[in-house]
Amino acid sequence: MSLIYKNDLIKIEIESSEIPWLKIFTIENIKEFSQCNNETKQEIFKYLDIIEKEMLNYFNPKKINIASFGNYVPHVHFHIMARFEEDSYFPEPMWGKKQREADLKLPSFDEFYESLKKKL
Repeated sequence: MSLIYKNDLIKIEIESSEIPWLKIFTIENIKEFSQCNNETKQEIFKYLDIIEKEMLNYFNPKKINIASFGNYVPHVHFHIMARFEEDSYFPEPMWGKKQREADLKLPSFDEFYESLKKKL
């Protein structure tokens, strides 16, 4: 995982994957989203919105998946994933049963992340 953005409230990391996948974490160690103050909640939603729009624009995915799981890491974080019919798991979640070998012909992830950094 590599850090793509950080401020006083949140940080955004790249998840290494066959699909574009980012994660937003709260800086403060907060267990549940409902325990975040309004400023932190607004910051999370602001960046979720930016990332989703940029992924839709750049990758033209079938769907964007946004998930919040904290069973292994009891710390507020959201996953934002661009999904494609040709990825290994579609229509299953990325944590589900593998459906096939991926057949993806996607534009450069590195160029996307560099472009995204400028908008964050």
